[in-house]
Amino acid sequence: MTGVPTALPRIQLSRAQNHRLSDLIADAAYRALLAELAAWPKPGLVSYVDSGSHSDMSATTLQKSAEVLRPFFAELALAGSEGRSMNSLRAIGVRAEAAMLAATGGINTHRGTIFGLGLLCAAAGLAAEFDGDILFSPQTLGCIVARNWGEDIRRGPIPLHSHGSSALRRYGAGGARAEAADGFRSLYHIGLPALRHGRALAPKDAAAGPVQACFALIAAIRDTNILHRGGIDGATYARNAAAAFLFGGGVGATDWQEQAAAVHAGFVARRLSPGGCADLLAMTLFVDALERGTSVQ
Repeated sequence: MTGVPTALPRIQLSRAQNHRLSDLIADAAYRALLAELAAWPKPGLVSYVDSGSHSDMSATTLQKSAEVLRPFFAELALAGSEGRSMNSLRAIGVRAEAAMLAATGGINTHRGTIFGLGLLCAAAGLAAEFDGDILFSPQTLGCIVARNWGEDIRRGPIPLHSHGSSALRRYGAGGARAEAADGFRSLYHIGLPALRHGRALAPKDAAAGPVQACFALIAAIRDTNILHRGGIDGATYARNAAAAFLFGGGVGATDWQEQAAAVHAGFVARRLSPGGCADLLAMTLFVDALERGTSVQ
């Protein structure tokens, strides 16, 4: 990402302030996960309404996972405030993943989110200032991730059996590692604008912004979870269906919920799940809330 202002000198915080700041960041991350879960209809994804294309998890599973991860997000934020290395952040992430799997009976609910949202929490810990609330320098969190840990992310270990790694080998899709190393371009150039546009189109509907952002992400990126489940044909179907929803007015259409539900049903029938887009949606909600200095909605 270019055109980023030079980092401002950070006010030295006390240990107590750093811990309080880390807790605030972790709370925002936790609320972002719950807000992503609450949005419906999101094609193929779990919500409080149904389990989408997932037979092994429910909203209760995802809630449990989010609760277990909250203290690890605080730990990552604190590690970021201390300027710790990618190896140190990775070690926290490994422990977070083990806790997630223990809580869910071995179900991978948030592996991608631990990576992406965890890095953003670390960046928030590094960038934020504290005055009873969270204040940020003019830099975006994505730029902070890319500048401080981008090269280590690119050179880091690639899991042999993850869906993203399989898609990388088979289809050349970059996945979560490429997103993070490049400063989460999809989040800033697609997710955030769509989230805010969706809110403007339907300001009284709390689900409208997240749903608009989810469809925009599906239409624009190569989701490695969709590629894993449906191959090129599935990915093409997913992008075209999401783009058609947006072209028809998105959440600005009078019957947008029915249209989105129909796309959702099509994804479920094909067992497609845009898990990478769900991760990016949660990250989008997190960044949006911190930038606006508000609770996640």
